[in-house]
Amino acid sequence: MEALVLAIVAIVVIAVTTAVAPKVRIAGPLLLVAIGLGVSLLPFVPGVDIDPEIILVGILPPLLYSAAVQLPAIEFRRDFGAVAGLSVLLVLISSVALALFFNAVVPGLGIYLALALGAILSPTDAVATAIVRRLGISRRVVTLLEGESLLNDATSLVILRVAVAIAVTGSVPAGGVLGTFLWGVFIAVVIGAIVGWFNLRLRHLIKNPAANTAIGIVVPFVAYLPTEELQGSGLVAAVVAGIVTGQGAARWFTPEQRMSDELNWRTIELVLEGGVFLIMGLELKELLQQNLEDDQGIGHAAWLAITAFAIIIVVRTAYVALLVWLQSRRARRKLASRDRLESFNERIDAIENGTLPPPGLPAPPDRGDRFAPRDPVRRQRRIDLMRGRVTRALADLDYYQASPLGWKHGTVIVWSGMRGVVTLAAAQTLPVDTADRPLLVFVAFLVAVGSLMLQGLTLPWVIRMLRIDDSAADVVNRVEQERLDGELREAAASALSSPSLVKRDGSRFEREFVERVGSRFTEPPDEEASATLHEALELRLVMIVAMRERLTELSSGGVYSTAVLRQSLAELDADQLSIELRLDDNDD
Repeated sequence: MEALVLAIVAIVVIAVTTAVAPKVRIAGPLLLVAIGLGVSLLPFVPGVDIDPEIILVGILPPLLYSAAVQLPAIEFRRDFGAVAGLSVLLVLISSVALALFFNAVVPGLGIYLALALGAILSPTDAVATAIVRRLGISRRVVTLLEGESLLNDATSLVILRVAVAIAVTGSVPAGGVLGTFLWGVFIAVVIGAIVGWFNLRLRHLIKNPAANTAIGIVVPFVAYLPTEELQGSGLVAAVVAGIVTGQGAARWFTPEQRMSDELNWRTIELVLEGGVFLIMGLELKELLQQNLEDDQGIGHAAWLAITAFAIIIVVRTAYVALLVWLQSRRARRKLASRDRLESFNERIDAIENGTLPPPGLPAPPDRGDRFAPRDPVRRQRRIDLMRGRVTRALADLDYYQASPLGWKHGTVIVWSGMRGVVTLAAAQTLPVDTADRPLLVFVAFLVAVGSLMLQGLTLPWVIRMLRIDDSAADVVNRVEQERLDGELREAAASALSSPSLVKRDGSRFEREFVERVGSRFTEPPDEEASATLHEALELRLVMIVAMRERLTELSSGGVYSTAVLRQSLAELDADQLSIELRLDDNDD
């Protein structure tokens, strides 16, 4: 009963804090940490000691899965190299730098436990992404931060697992450190992709909304548990399952499923993430008491934490500076190839017209200068494939040109590297017989909470001081949205002229009715126009299906950003659900 009451109070506090945070201009997680800190210091509140498995197994998989479902895959692909560097290489460099420091200043710790502590302090927290997104920074920076916070947890936990195993057993795991890491990532990607694929197919078959939601909630755990049993990274598996689900949702899920999933996962994410930040604050008293009993006191822990935080910032600054320089150089090199890509497009047109032979398909000798291949279907398929690649490459160039990375964006990326949930949970997985364990856990706590408070509270000020101008990206978004709306209206107009135009029950529309009413649905929206007749609503549903199919085709080309595609999909879903409700009322 007591646990139930505490859970109810915690959920109410999380909900109220989330509602109040925007009004006081402080991120909700930061307020929750402060509330937890204040409550923990009350004399009648006992010390709180949460089993780290609750966070690592019960909370992190659904949290990361929920974020992965919303990951902008197109932008993620474009900056995958940068995200991988931040998630893997930077974590490794930071872990080694911190290990050298802790091994030198903490007597008797040993290099492998020092490496374990370095891995604990290296991953960033996703709370920075919410702050940056709210402050209007370009979606490219948000994507980099999202991708980093999703994947670097797995890197740090794998390093932690290997380092602790060596420290305890004194022997390197079979396959070596690198082999163990690669296997952990490989098996996670495989299992996560399989789970995501089955999730899409199974939920496509199950029409009951409640049953469908129940299956969706267990997906991250289905990906996590077998991966961990096979010595892989369960968190990476949950992320991969989320990415696969998020990218296939437009094709396999109904509008009701997509809208229900979005609301459900936002609620789950709110409660779980808020609970973890509350726990971070509540655990302060127990950690303080343990370190006050130590001869060196909390001053020694504070010195270690401040120095470790400084090392983290220095390493991150150097790495991000190199990253921004390399990305800018890469973008300039790619932009210089625009003329060559556009000329290649003209060559593809010539191939399609028959004036040039497609690669690998030589012209028959008896056709003169006209090239008609023996297999027209294969020829057209190859032409479409080449045109798609060129179109995708040109779209990537537009993205790099509209969202360049400069030193100001690099500064935001550096200062957004807050530590949080994973750092605290991972610190508590250190073996109980580890020398100076309370000190090490307290150092991790100070770095996590200190960075959240310092960087989280000052990040809005830093962004205002930098005066970053991303207005060009906003203009591109509006132009993109208008262009996409035009393509969808063209798809709807094409469906109107199709001989297969039928209602939901398979019956046909009257041609005169289609010609009279159909144009209303293919023109830009007019608030005064209304189609309340049963036939008009049925026709609108057909248009929505045609536009969604076209939207699915466009989503794989990279021409439109993920944000614009998802906005249009949400509008179509909402429109369809509204029309179906009206039709059901009319049928009743």
